[in-house]
Amino acid sequence: MTPRSDCLPLALTMGEPAGIGGEIALKAWANHRDRLPPFFLLDDIARLRRLATDLGLNAVTTPIESPAEAASAFPKGLPVLAQPLAKPPQPGKPEAENVPAILNAIRRAVAYVRAGTASALVTGPIHKQSLAKAGVPFPGHTELLADLAGEGAEPAMLLVTEGLRVAPVTIHVPLHSVAESLTTARIVACGKIVADGLRQDFGIARPRLAVAALNPHGGEAGVLGREEAEIIAPAVAALQKAGIAAQGPLPADSLFHAKAREAHDAVLCMYHDQALIPLKTIDFSGGVNVTLGLPFVRTSPDHGTAFDIAGQGIADETSLVAALRLAFEVAERRRHARTSP
Repeated sequence: MTPRSDCLPLALTMGEPAGIGGEIALKAWANHRDRLPPFFLLDDIARLRRLATDLGLNAVTTPIESPAEAASAFPKGLPVLAQPLAKPPQPGKPEAENVPAILNAIRRAVAYVRAGTASALVTGPIHKQSLAKAGVPFPGHTELLADLAGEGAEPAMLLVTEGLRVAPVTIHVPLHSVAESLTTARIVACGKIVADGLRQDFGIARPRLAVAALNPHGGEAGVLGREEAEIIAPAVAALQKAGIAAQGPLPADSLFHAKAREAHDAVLCMYHDQALIPLKTIDFSGGVNVTLGLPFVRTSPDHGTAFDIAGQGIADETSLVAALRLAFEVAERRRHARTSP
């Protein structure tokens, strides 16, 4: 889709300022602005200008007072809505004092989208350990956004790249707790959210879901585990009864090769790395995280804060660029659905 001249801007949050979020935002504007929808960044403009100077980036930042100014400012500079930080960040060294600003940027961006002054939310990568140390009661963006969305929101994480979409049923759960966290109801709920999202946001009229097994070789008829028979198979049957084209449980070790990927539109995975390892192997730089089940559009780069390379000028903005483009496409599809007779 090509951005319209009157389209609402995307709201991009700073993420963890000690990571690469600021660098990739500046690079996205500097290197791709002619091919991107307008977006604005909620961040500390002084720190962005220092960052651009320190890294030798050909990026101009333009302070704005409201999202309404972003589209006209965008061709000349990256529009920035001020979100001051309590402490100047050092690359790779997150500061607890800056956690309130990180959270406030997210809350403000969500408010802009829900108020109709921004079209979609794109989030910079956060550092979960820093938030946990600061007492934030959410293990990640998905859970925080569900809280901000209010009662009734049932989010699901969908990771997207060319030719593959994966959705983890359990997300930020330790591996040793995955089996006890899995329930038939949880798998069914995730499957329904993913199927609805594929229809609404990706234009797939009849989504085909592959449902991964949890245990090696699909449990080997109970020899290697009972979760397939007792939890996952009943969930697949329930999804089929609900009119969703679901298949499984299917052994995960044979779900992601090129031929297998042609047979489904998304894979329901039982845990985080079962979903993310194949996606990042196929496209480490360009994957996008989409949160389904929210009353607003949210995407994010499919990578973390990358503290090990922060401040070196070598971070790759490809995933953020893809997240900005996908957020615009999904928001436009939803807008068109609302305005079509």
